[in-house]
Amino acid sequence: MALSVYESNTNQRFVTSLIKTRWRCLCDHICASEISDSCKPLKKRSRASTDVEMASSTYRDTSDSDSRGLSDLQVGFGKQVDSPSATADADVSDVQSVDSSLSRRGTGMSRKDTVCQICESSGDSLIPCEGECCKHFHLECLGLTSFPDGKFICVECKTGEHPCFSCKVSGTDVKRCSVGACGKFYHEACVRKFPTAIFESKGFRCPQHCCSACCMEKDIHKASKGRMMRCLRCPVAYHSGDACIAAGSIFVSSYVLICSNHSKRSSNSSSAVNVGFCFVCARGLIVQDHSDPMFSSYAYKSHYLLNESNRAELMKLPMIPSSSASKKKCEKGGRLLCCESCPASFHPECLSIEMPEGCWNCNDCKAGKKLHYKQIVWVKLGNYRWWPAEICNPRSVPLNIQGLKHDLGDFPVFFFGSHDYYWVHQGRVFPYVEGDKSFAEGQTSINKTFKKALEEAAKRFQELKAQRESKEALEIEKNSRKPPPYKHIKANKVIGKVQIQVADLSEIPRCNCKPADENPCGLESECLNRMLQYECHPQVCPAGERCQNQCFTKRLYPDAEIIKTERRGWGLRTKRSIKKGEFVNEYVGELIDEEECRLRIKRAHENSVTNFYMLTVTKDRIIDAGPKGNYSRFMNHSCNPNCETQKWTVNGDVRVGLFALCDIPAGMELTFNYNLDCLGNGRTECHCGADNCSGFLGVRPKSACASTTEEKAKNAKLKQKRRKIKTEPKQLHEDHCFQCGDSGELVMCDRKDCPKAYHLLCLNLPQPPYGKWECPWHQCGECSGAAVSFCEFCPRSFCKDHEKGALVPSALEGRLCCSEHDPVSPVSPEYWSKIKCKLESQDHGEEVKE
Repeated sequence: MALSVYESNTNQRFVTSLIKTRWRCLCDHICASEISDSCKPLKKRSRASTDVEMASSTYRDTSDSDSRGLSDLQVGFGKQVDSPSATADADVSDVQSVDSSLSRRGTGMSRKDTVCQICESSGDSLIPCEGECCKHFHLECLGLTSFPDGKFICVECKTGEHPCFSCKVSGTDVKRCSVGACGKFYHEACVRKFPTAIFESKGFRCPQHCCSACCMEKDIHKASKGRMMRCLRCPVAYHSGDACIAAGSIFVSSYVLICSNHSKRSSNSSSAVNVGFCFVCARGLIVQDHSDPMFSSYAYKSHYLLNESNRAELMKLPMIPSSSASKKKCEKGGRLLCCESCPASFHPECLSIEMPEGCWNCNDCKAGKKLHYKQIVWVKLGNYRWWPAEICNPRSVPLNIQGLKHDLGDFPVFFFGSHDYYWVHQGRVFPYVEGDKSFAEGQTSINKTFKKALEEAAKRFQELKAQRESKEALEIEKNSRKPPPYKHIKANKVIGKVQIQVADLSEIPRCNCKPADENPCGLESECLNRMLQYECHPQVCPAGERCQNQCFTKRLYPDAEIIKTERRGWGLRTKRSIKKGEFVNEYVGELIDEEECRLRIKRAHENSVTNFYMLTVTKDRIIDAGPKGNYSRFMNHSCNPNCETQKWTVNGDVRVGLFALCDIPAGMELTFNYNLDCLGNGRTECHCGADNCSGFLGVRPKSACASTTEEKAKNAKLKQKRRKIKTEPKQLHEDHCFQCGDSGELVMCDRKDCPKAYHLLCLNLPQPPYGKWECPWHQCGECSGAAVSFCEFCPRSFCKDHEKGALVPSALEGRLCCSEHDPVSPVSPEYWSKIKCKLESQDHGEEVKE
C-alpha cells in the first residue's frame, strides 16, 4: 500500500514521513538482494537474452539543472551480463557503509541556505549568531530548549578567538574575509596559499567566492561569477553545474556541500588501483577478463615497483595501446611510480625525477584536479578489464542505485554496453581520451558487450564534446558583446603602503590670470600653472570660477564610447572633435607600489592573464587600471598616436592625464604610445597599423629616414639572396639506402653536402621525421656526439674520443671503413660492381700467368 501511494504522488511536494520511511526500508531490502545476486559467480546465459535486455535498458542523460528526475526504475542492477558491475565479487570490500546522516542529507535539498555548524545538517530550529562568524546552530546542538532573549552570540565571537578555516587553529591573529555575509577567518599565510584568494585594499576575498574547477582552467573572470556551492569543511567552492562540482561530493543544502576531499579513503593508501603502464610514454588498457592473482596483487599500500620479471609477466596480458602509444611504443620496462590517489603510473625518468620514498601523488592530484559529472572514464572493478563508463550525478540515477551503500567520495557510474550502474571512487577511475575506441581494433578476445561499450563510449564522448564546444562558443559570443568585467571608479584608489599627497594651500602656486581675460587659464592662454603642468586650485587661482585649468578636479572629459576593434580588442572612440592640447581623460586605477606590482604580474602569469593596465608614475607609485579604472583603460597603443600621457600636479599629488597631440575629429579612435617596459625575453606584437609601426610593443617607432634606409637595405638583401639562389647548385642525393644498399622510398639527409639516403625501416622510424633532419652518419655511434671520422661503406662514425683504431683502410680501395667491412666487401650495389670488375681482372691476370 505504501509503495502504490508513493508512486502515485512522486510529483507532489509533500509526502508523509511514514511513507518515506517504509519506502526507504523497501528499497534497502531490494538493493541488498540485488547486490547479493550481483556478487554471485558469472553464469552462462543466452547472448540473445542479453542483447534484448541491453536494448530495453536506455541511458538517461544527466542535465546541469537541479531537477531530480528519480522516477526511472527501469535499470536492473543485478543483471548477470559480461560487465564489471555484474561480477563485482572482488570489489565488495571497496563498498563502505555510508554514514546515514550524510546519506539522508545528500538526497534532499533544503529551502534555506543555513546549516548547523555542529551536526552539519539543516532544519527549522536554527539560530544565527549575530557576531562576526555568521554561523548557524541547532538549539539542541547548543543544549538549549528555547530561543534566547535578545541577541545570540556564539562562544567564538564572545572570546574573539576564531579558528582558521584552513588549518583549523584558533587564535586572535586571524583575519576575516572582506565579504560581508561570509564570516570565515584565516591566517594570512594560510589564505595566501590558495590561488583563488583575491587580495584587495580592504582585505581579502577568501577562496570560497571563486570556483576551484574554473580556476584550474585559468579562467579567473568566469571563476568568480555565478552561483556557488561551498564546502562546509574547507575553503573550496564550485559552480552549481555538473561541469564544475567534484564527483563524490555530498549535497547538504542548495548552496552547501561536503567536497570529496573529506573522503575516508583519503587516508587509506590501498584504495587506488594503479595501471601497469606509464601514462607518459605508453598509455594502454587491460582488455581481457583475467583473474590472475599475479595481476591483482599489484595494488600495494604504498607506491609499488615493477621489476623486469613481473613486468614481463604483466606484458603477456593483452593490452590495448592508445592512439599516442601506437606512434611511440614503450619498451623501457623498469620501475613504475604509482600515484596514491588515482590509477596513474609513471616511469620516474619520464617525469625527470628520482624514485621517491614513501607515498607519492601525481601532479594532477597535488593540484586538486577532480573528476566531474558527465565525464567519460575508464573504471576498474575486481579482476575484470577496464570498462568505459560515464560519471552520473547521484540525484539523476534510479532510486535503487541511490540506495546502494556508498561513502563520501563515491560516485555512481553508468557502464556502456551493459547499461549497469555502480558506485566507485577516484582511485578506480581515470579519464577517457579521444581515440580510445581504436584500442580494441584487431583484438579477437573482445566480446560483443565490450565492443558495444567502446562504440557507445566513443559516441557519447563526441556528444559531450560537441555540447561543451557549443556552450563555449555561445559564451565567447556573449562575452564578445561587452568588454571584460571591471569596476568603474572616478578617482585613484590607494592599495597598501602608497599614500596620496595633499598640499597646503600656501604651497600651491598662483598664476597671473585674471577673471576678465577671454579664456582665463585656458588652452591658448599664458597661464603659468598650465605651462608648468600644475592644476589651479579654486581657492587660490585669481580667475576664480572662470578658471579653465581645473580639468582633473572637475573631470571635464570629452564624450567617448567603448568600441570593438578588428585586431586590437576593445578601444575608445571620441564622440566629438578634440583640439590639439585639449585634456582627454585621466588615467585612473589602483595606486600600488613596486612590490605589489610584481606580485600581481606573477599572479597574472600563473593564471595565464596576458592583458596588463599598469602605468608607472614614480618608482613607488604605479597605477593599475586592470581591476578598477575608468574609460581611459580601453585606449589602445599606437606607434603614431593622437594622444600622450602627461604628469600633472593636482593639489600636491602627481596624477597622469591624457592630452591630444593633434586635432582629433569626431568618430576617431583615441590612442597613445604605451612605451612598454617588457619583463623577460617575450615581446608582444603590435597591430596598430601605423606607417612607422615598430612591429612590437616597447620598441621605438621608426622615423621616416629610418624606414627609408631599412627598406633599401631589405631590397639589397633580397637581390643578394636571389643571385645566390641562382648560382647555388642543386644538392644531389644517392638513389640507394646507405644502410642496406637497396633502392625504394628513401629519407634524405638535410645536412649540407650530405648525399646519403635511407629507408625508414633501416632507421627504425615509423614515419618520416618532422623538420630539418640529419642522418646518423653525423653522430658518433658510441656517444652520439659530433662525428669527425666516417666509415665510407655504412652509417657508422666516430667522434674525436672514439676514432682511435676504429677505422682502417679498405682492402679493396684503400678508403676508410669500420671493422665490419674489412675483409668483408661493401654492400652497396655500385660498390659490388666495382669489386666484381676488380676480381675478374685479377682472375684473368692469374690465367695469363699460368
